[in-house]
Amino acid sequence: MESGLDFHTAKALLDWHVDLGADEAIGDVPINRYEVPKEAPKAAKPEPAAAAPVVTQQGPDAVGIAHQLAQGAQDLDGLKAAMASFPHCDLKNGARNLVFSDGIAGARVMVIGEAPGREEDQQGKPFVGPAGQLLDAMFAAIDHGRDHAENPIYITNVLPWRPPQNRDPKPDEVAMMLPFLERHIALANPDFLVLMGNHSCQALLGRKGITKMRGQWDEVFGKPALPMLHPAYLLRMPHAKREAWADLLSLKDRLRG
Repeated sequence: MESGLDFHTAKALLDWHVDLGADEAIGDVPINRYEVPKEAPKAAKPEPAAAAPVVTQQGPDAVGIAHQLAQGAQDLDGLKAAMASFPHCDLKNGARNLVFSDGIAGARVMVIGEAPGREEDQQGKPFVGPAGQLLDAMFAAIDHGRDHAENPIYITNVLPWRPPQNRDPKPDEVAMMLPFLERHIALANPDFLVLMGNHSCQALLGRKGITKMRGQWDEVFGKPALPMLHPAYLLRMPHAKREAWADLLSLKDRLRG
Protein backbone atom coordinates (compact mmCIF):
# COMPACT_ATOMS: atom_id res chain seq x y z
CA MET A 1 0.00 0.00 0.00
CA GLU A 2 1.37 3.31 -1.07
CA SER A 3 1.46 6.24 1.30
CA GLY A 4 -0.72 9.25 0.46
CA LEU A 5 1.90 11.63 1.94
CA ASP A 6 4.18 13.54 -0.32
CA PHE A 7 7.88 13.83 0.47
CA HIS A 8 7.76 17.24 2.10
CA THR A 9 4.80 16.34 4.35
CA ALA A 10 6.46 13.05 5.42
CA LYS A 11 9.73 14.86 6.22
CA ALA A 12 7.89 17.49 8.25
CA LEU A 13 6.19 14.72 10.30
CA LEU A 14 9.52 12.98 10.82
CA ASP A 15 11.14 16.20 11.99
CA TRP A 16 8.23 16.75 14.36
CA HIS A 17 8.72 13.29 15.92
CA VAL A 18 12.44 13.93 16.30
CA ASP A 19 11.67 17.19 18.06
CA LEU A 20 9.41 15.27 20.43
CA GLY A 21 12.32 12.99 21.35
CA ALA A 22 11.91 9.97 19.08
CA ASP A 23 15.30 8.38 18.44
CA GLU A 24 14.52 5.09 16.70
CA ALA A 25 12.14 3.73 14.05
CA ILE A 26 9.33 1.28 14.79
CA GLY A 27 8.70 -2.01 13.12
CA ASP A 28 5.83 -3.02 10.88
CA VAL A 29 4.32 -5.21 13.62
CA PRO A 30 3.32 -3.48 16.90
CA ILE A 31 4.79 -4.83 20.13
CA ASN A 32 2.81 -4.87 23.35
CA ARG A 33 5.49 -4.33 25.95
CA TYR A 34 2.98 -4.74 28.79
CA GLU A 35 2.01 -8.26 27.79
CA VAL A 36 3.01 -10.92 30.32
CA PRO A 37 4.76 -13.82 28.59
CA LYS A 38 2.96 -17.12 28.84
CA GLU A 39 6.03 -18.85 30.27
CA ALA A 40 8.80 -17.10 32.06
CA PRO A 41 12.17 -17.81 30.54
CA LYS A 42 14.12 -20.39 32.46
CA ALA A 43 17.19 -19.19 34.26
CA ALA A 44 20.40 -20.40 32.82
CA LYS A 45 21.72 -23.37 34.71
CA PRO A 46 24.89 -22.33 36.51
CA GLU A 47 28.07 -24.03 35.54
CA PRO A 48 29.46 -26.28 38.25
CA ALA A 49 32.20 -24.55 40.21
CA ALA A 50 35.66 -25.70 39.36
CA ALA A 51 37.35 -27.61 42.10
CA ALA A 52 39.88 -25.52 44.05
CA PRO A 53 43.40 -26.42 43.03
CA VAL A 54 45.39 -28.33 45.56
CA VAL A 55 48.35 -26.18 46.61
CA THR A 56 51.45 -28.14 47.33
CA GLN A 57 54.65 -26.76 48.72
CA GLN A 58 57.25 -26.24 46.06
CA GLY A 59 60.88 -26.63 46.98
CA PRO A 60 62.46 -26.89 50.44
CA ASP A 61 61.07 -25.40 53.63
CA ALA A 62 63.39 -22.40 53.76
CA VAL A 63 62.08 -21.14 57.10
CA GLY A 64 62.42 -24.57 58.70
CA ILE A 65 65.95 -24.97 57.41
CA ALA A 66 66.85 -21.49 58.65
CA HIS A 67 65.48 -22.36 62.09
CA GLN A 68 67.57 -25.53 62.27
CA LEU A 69 70.75 -23.75 61.20
CA ALA A 70 70.16 -20.86 63.57
CA GLN A 71 69.47 -23.05 66.58
CA GLY A 72 72.59 -25.06 65.84
CA ALA A 73 74.80 -21.98 66.22
CA GLN A 74 76.45 -21.88 69.65
CA ASP A 75 78.04 -18.44 69.31
CA LEU A 76 78.00 -15.39 67.05
CA ASP A 77 80.78 -16.70 64.81
CA GLY A 78 78.86 -19.91 64.34
CA LEU A 79 75.70 -17.96 63.55
CA LYS A 80 77.50 -15.87 60.94
CA ALA A 81 78.85 -19.03 59.32
CA ALA A 82 75.36 -20.58 59.34
CA MET A 83 73.90 -17.52 57.63
CA ALA A 84 76.67 -17.54 55.04
CA SER A 85 75.92 -21.17 54.22
CA PHE A 86 72.15 -20.65 53.94
CA PRO A 87 71.38 -21.12 50.23
CA HIS A 88 67.67 -20.25 49.99
CA CYS A 89 67.66 -16.44 50.08
CA ASP A 90 68.18 -15.10 46.55
CA LEU A 91 69.46 -11.78 47.89
CA LYS A 92 72.72 -13.55 48.60
CA ASN A 93 73.34 -14.02 44.87
CA GLY A 94 73.32 -10.31 44.09
CA ALA A 95 75.17 -8.99 47.15
CA ARG A 96 78.87 -8.44 47.57
CA ASN A 97 79.08 -9.15 51.29
CA LEU A 98 77.12 -10.62 54.12
CA VAL A 99 76.50 -7.74 56.52
CA PHE A 100 76.41 -9.37 59.93
CA SER A 101 77.01 -6.80 62.67
CA ASP A 102 79.11 -3.97 64.03
CA GLY A 103 79.85 -2.60 67.46
CA ILE A 104 80.50 -4.57 70.62
CA ALA A 105 78.75 -7.90 71.16
CA GLY A 106 77.32 -8.08 74.64
CA ALA A 107 76.43 -4.37 74.69
CA ARG A 108 73.32 -3.42 76.62
CA VAL A 109 71.76 -1.84 73.51
CA MET A 110 71.22 -3.72 70.25
CA VAL A 111 70.13 -1.63 67.27
CA ILE A 112 68.25 -3.44 64.49
CA GLY A 113 67.85 -1.84 61.07
CA GLU A 114 66.16 -3.23 57.97
CA ALA A 115 68.78 -4.15 55.33
CA PRO A 116 72.17 -3.03 54.04
CA GLY A 117 72.50 -0.26 51.49
CA ARG A 118 75.17 0.18 48.82
CA GLU A 119 77.95 1.33 51.15
CA GLU A 120 77.07 -1.28 53.77
CA ASP A 121 77.21 -3.97 51.09
CA GLN A 122 80.63 -2.76 49.97
CA GLN A 123 82.13 -2.62 53.47
CA GLY A 124 80.29 -5.55 55.02
CA LYS A 125 79.12 -3.48 58.02
CA PRO A 126 75.70 -2.08 58.93
CA PHE A 127 75.00 1.65 59.07
CA VAL A 128 78.18 3.05 57.51
CA GLY A 129 76.64 5.46 54.97
CA PRO A 130 75.12 8.89 55.72
CA ALA A 131 72.39 7.25 57.80
CA GLY A 132 75.07 5.44 59.78
CA GLN A 133 76.91 8.67 60.45
CA LEU A 134 73.72 10.20 61.79
CA LEU A 135 73.12 7.07 63.89
CA ASP A 136 76.55 7.48 65.47
CA ALA A 137 75.86 11.15 66.21
CA MET A 138 72.51 10.29 67.77
CA PHE A 139 73.97 7.76 70.20
CA ALA A 140 77.00 9.92 70.90
CA ALA A 141 74.52 12.52 72.17
CA ILE A 142 73.58 10.13 75.01
CA ASP A 143 77.19 9.05 75.53
CA HIS A 144 76.96 5.74 73.66
CA GLY A 145 78.51 4.41 70.47
CA ARG A 146 79.55 1.35 68.52
CA ASP A 147 83.17 1.78 69.68
CA HIS A 148 82.47 3.43 73.03
CA ALA A 149 84.66 1.88 75.71
CA GLU A 150 82.15 2.17 78.55
CA ASN A 151 78.78 2.39 76.79
CA PRO A 152 78.96 0.46 73.53
CA ILE A 153 76.10 -0.47 71.23
CA TYR A 154 75.70 -3.48 68.96
CA ILE A 155 74.19 -3.13 65.48
CA THR A 156 72.64 -5.53 62.98
CA ASN A 157 69.85 -5.71 60.38
CA VAL A 158 66.78 -7.83 59.69
CA LEU A 159 68.34 -8.86 56.35
CA PRO A 160 72.08 -9.47 56.02
CA TRP A 161 72.19 -8.97 52.23
CA ARG A 162 71.40 -5.86 50.23
CA PRO A 163 68.15 -5.96 48.20
CA PRO A 164 68.61 -4.87 44.56
CA GLN A 165 68.38 -1.09 44.11
CA ASN A 166 67.66 -0.84 47.85
CA ARG A 167 64.07 -1.99 47.34
CA ASP A 168 61.93 -2.89 50.35
CA PRO A 169 62.42 -6.36 51.83
CA LYS A 170 59.90 -8.94 50.65
CA PRO A 171 57.81 -10.85 53.23
CA ASP A 172 59.29 -14.23 52.27
CA GLU A 173 62.83 -12.84 52.60
CA VAL A 174 62.08 -11.53 56.07
CA ALA A 175 60.38 -14.79 57.08
CA MET A 176 63.34 -16.97 56.15
CA MET A 177 65.89 -14.70 57.86
CA LEU A 178 63.87 -14.09 61.02
CA PRO A 179 65.05 -17.31 62.75
CA PHE A 180 68.63 -16.09 62.36
CA LEU A 181 67.72 -12.71 63.82
CA GLU A 182 65.98 -14.31 66.78
CA ARG A 183 69.07 -16.40 67.47
CA HIS A 184 71.26 -13.33 66.98
CA ILE A 185 69.35 -11.50 69.70
CA ALA A 186 69.59 -14.50 72.03
CA LEU A 187 73.34 -14.85 71.56
CA ALA A 188 74.11 -11.13 71.80
CA ASN A 189 71.78 -10.95 74.83
CA PRO A 190 71.27 -7.18 75.08
CA ASP A 191 69.20 -5.51 77.75
CA PHE A 192 67.35 -3.31 75.24
CA LEU A 193 66.47 -3.43 71.56
CA VAL A 194 66.11 -0.37 69.33
CA LEU A 195 64.01 -1.06 66.23
CA MET A 196 65.00 1.40 63.53
CA GLY A 197 62.23 2.11 61.05
CA ASN A 198 59.10 0.48 59.67
CA HIS A 199 60.61 -2.73 58.30
CA SER A 200 62.34 -3.62 61.55
CA CYS A 201 59.06 -3.06 63.41
CA GLN A 202 57.12 -5.08 60.83
CA ALA A 203 59.53 -8.00 61.15
CA LEU A 204 59.71 -8.08 64.95
CA LEU A 205 56.41 -6.56 66.10
CA GLY A 206 54.21 -7.56 63.17
CA ARG A 207 53.02 -4.05 62.36
CA LYS A 208 54.04 -0.79 60.72
CA GLY A 209 53.32 2.89 61.28
CA ILE A 210 56.59 4.08 62.74
CA THR A 211 55.50 7.70 63.14
CA LYS A 212 52.81 6.52 65.55
CA MET A 213 54.75 3.62 67.08
CA ARG A 214 57.96 5.50 67.80
CA GLY A 215 58.71 6.16 71.44
CA GLN A 216 56.30 3.49 72.67
CA TRP A 217 58.12 0.68 74.42
CA ASP A 218 57.17 -2.87 73.46
CA GLU A 219 58.66 -6.34 73.88
CA VAL A 220 60.46 -8.60 71.40
CA PHE A 221 61.59 -12.12 72.35
CA GLY A 222 61.39 -11.13 76.01
CA LYS A 223 63.47 -7.96 75.53
CA PRO A 224 62.22 -4.38 75.99
CA ALA A 225 62.09 -2.85 72.51
CA LEU A 226 61.89 0.79 71.47
CA PRO A 227 60.71 1.69 67.94
CA MET A 228 62.54 4.72 66.57
CA LEU A 229 62.57 6.73 63.35
CA HIS A 230 65.22 5.45 60.95
CA PRO A 231 68.19 7.82 60.47
CA ALA A 232 67.52 7.76 56.71
CA TYR A 233 64.05 9.14 57.43
CA LEU A 234 65.55 11.84 59.63
CA LEU A 235 67.87 12.88 56.82
CA ARG A 236 64.80 13.44 54.63
CA MET A 237 62.68 14.95 57.41
CA PRO A 238 65.02 16.95 59.67
CA HIS A 239 62.07 18.38 61.62
CA ALA A 240 61.49 14.87 63.07
CA LYS A 241 64.82 14.94 64.93
CA ARG A 242 62.99 16.36 67.95
CA GLU A 243 61.00 13.11 68.24
CA ALA A 244 64.18 11.06 67.81
CA TRP A 245 65.85 13.04 70.58
CA ALA A 246 62.90 12.36 72.89
CA ASP A 247 63.21 8.63 72.14
CA LEU A 248 66.94 8.68 72.87
CA LEU A 249 66.25 10.33 76.21
CA SER A 250 63.69 7.61 76.94
CA LEU A 251 66.33 4.97 76.20
CA LYS A 252 68.89 6.79 78.34
CA ASP A 253 66.44 6.85 81.22
CA ARG A 254 65.91 3.07 80.91
CA LEU A 255 69.66 2.48 80.84
CA ARG A 256 70.03 4.38 84.10
CA GLY A 257 67.35 2.31 85.78
